[in-house]
Amino acid sequence: MAAIPLHQEIEYPTSDGQPMAETSLHLNVMFDLIMGLRNRYREVPDVWVGGNLFLCYQEGNPRAAVAPDVLLAKGVRKYDRDNYLLWQERPPSLVVEVTSRSTKGEDQKRKKGIYEQIGVEEYILFDPYAEYLNPSLQGFRLLAGKYLPILLNPDGSLLSQTSGVLMRREGEKLRMFDVQTRKPLPWFEETGVTIDELDRKLEAERRARLALEEEVARLRQDLERRSG
Repeated sequence: MAAIPLHQEIEYPTSDGQPMAETSLHLNVMFDLIMGLRNRYREVPDVWVGGNLFLCYQEGNPRAAVAPDVLLAKGVRKYDRDNYLLWQERPPSLVVEVTSRSTKGEDQKRKKGIYEQIGVEEYILFDPYAEYLNPSLQGFRLLAGKYLPILLNPDGSLLSQTSGVLMRREGEKLRMFDVQTRKPLPWFEETGVTIDELDRKLEAERRARLALEEEVARLRQDLERRSG
């Protein structure tokens, strides 16, 4: 009788096949937040910013996964991830969901409960069309294992202590300000980088990562043949 392997390789999700965002506005807000935070922490080696990827929070259970729109993690290595495996990383410091009426239940209940349980320090919701959230920018901060609402400033802005930015609604978008310099973080279109340029950069990074993975696999096979 064949031996049963003690450890079976488990594939954790990297894509659910769903659209990246509800609308083009939601997508633009996500890009603004991700690129703004990445630029702010570009020179900090142990802060990683990502989004629209799976955060897998239970080892051995690939269904225990949630996909944050924007994620900022401290004390982790800075490299491109296909997913965020919580048992290999630290809990994210900040998660932002660009929410809508159709994702209301998911964002306010399931995701909020998961983020609270796994120890995400701050959870922020932004409703760009103001479809259901009033006010449209809201946040929660973890205290003694429970989320408490973050008090907004009189102008409706929200201070994110974990990221060091002040968030404020401007039109249908969300503007971030560096609390130290008080300067606004540029939106994606204000950086001068086009979507095509970003796509080419991301594709080049993807190809480089695949080439590295193939080279590592080839070297491993060579090592196995020699040792065998």
